[in-house]
Amino acid sequence: MDITILIGLSALALSAFLNFILNKFFLSKNIIDKVNTRSSHSEVATRSGGVAIFSTLFLISLYFYLTGYDIYQFSLLVPLSVLLTVGLYDDINGIDFKLKFIFQIIAAKILIDNGLVIDNLHGFAGIYELNRLISQLLTIFIILAILNSINFIDGLDGLAASVLIFFILGFEFYGISTTPYTNLSNILVMSLLPLYYFNFRKSNKIFLGDSGSLFLGGIASIYIVHILSNNYIIKPQYDLHKIIFVFTLLAYPITDLIRVVVIRLLAGYSPFIADKNHIHHILLKRFKKHIYVVLFIVFATILILSIAQFFLG
Repeated sequence: MDITILIGLSALALSAFLNFILNKFFLSKNIIDKVNTRSSHSEVATRSGGVAIFSTLFLISLYFYLTGYDIYQFSLLVPLSVLLTVGLYDDINGIDFKLKFIFQIIAAKILIDNGLVIDNLHGFAGIYELNRLISQLLTIFIILAILNSINFIDGLDGLAASVLIFFILGFEFYGISTTPYTNLSNILVMSLLPLYYFNFRKSNKIFLGDSGSLFLGGIASIYIVHILSNNYIIKPQYDLHKIIFVFTLLAYPITDLIRVVVIRLLAGYSPFIADKNHIHHILLKRFKKHIYVVLFIVFATILILSIAQFFLG
C-alpha cells in the first residue's frame, strides 16, 4: 500500500478511536464545556477534540521517528505541544489571557528558532528584504494574529475544522511542487474528518476547545510563514501575490479578527474578552443551523479566492 494512503487511513482510524475514548474519559471526570450566555449550544459537550487530533499526530510521528523515517520536521511538535498544553489548561481550569499570550509568544519564538521567519514581503508596499530584528518581530506578530484568529472562530460546529481543512488543501494545491509538510497535511486533514461526526451529533458532542484551536492555529502559522518564504512558489497559472494569497485562504478568520478587535477597542473593552459579536454568531441568527453557516462561510471563501485569481492573478 502507498505510504501516503497508509498514513491517511491510520490518521482517520486513530483520530476516530481517540475522539471516542477521550470523550468518555472527559465525561467520566466531568470535564465538560459549561453552557453559558456565549454558548451556541445547549447539549453536554467535551473539549477533547484538540487533544485527540494532536495525539493522533504525535503517535504517528512517534512511530515514524522510531523507524527512522522523517515524514516532516518533527521538531515542530515542540511549539505545537506548548500551544496544546496551555490551551488544555485553559479548557479545564481557565487561564488569564495575558499568561496565554505569553505562552503564544514563546511558541512563536521557538518556531522562529526552527528557521520559520518572514524576512521578505515580496514587494508588498514596495518592501522586499527585512532586517533580522524587524523580521522576527513581524513573524511573532503574524503568528499571534493567526493563533487568535483561529481561536476566535471556534464557536460553531464544524467551522474551525472546515476553515483549516480548506486552508491546508489550498496550501498543498497551489504550491508548484510538493511541500515539506505534505505528510503533515495528510495526517491533519484525515484526523479532522471524524470531528464532524462528533461535532454535529446530538449528545456527548466534542469540541476542539482552546487546546485544539491553538494547536491548529499553530499549524496555520507554520504554513503561512512557509508561504511567505522563498521556498514556496505558487503555480504560474495562479500567479497571486503571496500576501493576497494568504489573506484569501484565511479570509474569514482574518476578517473576523480585525472586525471584532476594532469593535471591542472602540467600545473600551479588551480585544480578548469573549462575546457573541463574531460574524458567525450574526449569521447563525439568520440561518439558524450551524451547518448552513459553515457552508456559507466556506463558499464565500472560495468566491473570494476565485475573484482574487480572476482580477489579480
